[in-house]
Amino acid sequence: MADNLFLGLPPPSARPPPPAATDHPPKGTTKTEAPPAPVPILKSALKRSKPPEQQTEVEPAASKKRLTFKTTVDASETQVIEAMQKIASHIRNPSKFSKASKLAMQLIQAGSVKPGTSDHFFEILEAAMSSTTACTDPSLRADYIALFSAAQDVVDCLSKKQKNQLTTWTMRAVVGNDLYTDDSFVFSKAAGRIKEAISSLPVATKDDDVEEAEALKDEKEVADEDASSQSDKGVAFDPFGLDALLPGTSKVDERAKAKKDTAALSKKAEEESKRFLKSQREALILCLEIAARRYKIPWCQTVIDILVKHAFDNIERFTSRQRDAINKLWASIREQQTRRKQGKSVTGKLDMNAFEFLQEKYANEKISIRHSVGGSGDRRAQQWLG
Repeated sequence: MADNLFLGLPPPSARPPPPAATDHPPKGTTKTEAPPAPVPILKSALKRSKPPEQQTEVEPAASKKRLTFKTTVDASETQVIEAMQKIASHIRNPSKFSKASKLAMQLIQAGSVKPGTSDHFFEILEAAMSSTTACTDPSLRADYIALFSAAQDVVDCLSKKQKNQLTTWTMRAVVGNDLYTDDSFVFSKAAGRIKEAISSLPVATKDDDVEEAEALKDEKEVADEDASSQSDKGVAFDPFGLDALLPGTSKVDERAKAKKDTAALSKKAEEESKRFLKSQREALILCLEIAARRYKIPWCQTVIDILVKHAFDNIERFTSRQRDAINKLWASIREQQTRRKQGKSVTGKLDMNAFEFLQEKYANEKISIRHSVGGSGDRRAQQWLG
């Protein structure tokens, strides 16, 4: 027992000790990296989003796509027409006008208003102006201005008759509503557009109203004559189309028909011109009346004076009924100008500046030299103000 060299030592371990670390692994083996030390988790890290490594393992690759917005409308012409018809049916309702007008402007911005769909878009504008008072509603003025201003971008797709009607509607919905603004620049610009429109009108006569009534009557008679002639020339006279085979008959009929069509087109164009002039004059009178109602605002008075004076100088461009309205408007403006020159405002009270207002306010107040008012002081504000 005394010769035992391992006496008192601990028993040997069950597993062999790890090999000593060397810079170069032995031949035929690959070097393996040790796993990274675990990172301690902080409380603030629990509130953060997952690191990119964990997101790639859990979330699918489709969720990493970015959100994009479409700026164009990929719709067929049939779908665009159906959308326009729905907008036209809703835009008549004042409570739905704001949303419907924005949808109509989106169609304009997307380039959906084309020659093939312009008639349906014009129905939207016609439905919007079906009421004569809706365009001046304070809650809808901004929407009307935006819609009819945007409609100017597609005016090339409209017919001549539609362009004329859009010009009249723009005068009422855009220029007329601009007269309600509190911006002096916008107000002056609207007044300038009215002056230009008045100057472009042809000289009217006293018989314009009578001629217009006769034109409408003649148009109705022509329509009735065409309907009766079509019924008289029914199939009973030539059920098999044999008249076209007779020599000379077809050419005479074609010439007569072409001559009649030409006369009808010229008459229709003349009536359309008269109708456009009438509606344009009425829109300008409406704008003058709107401007006159704002005459009580001091900064509007000079612009309105110039505008009404211009209309009075060009009074021969309006009909007799409209001339009477301009005469009354100009007489009212001149009366108010006279009152202003006499020192009275539109309301009848004396016009005064800030100093005169304060002088009148403190004329009977007692002001003490010791920074106190009242008591026995005889020092009145009249002495202080001179």
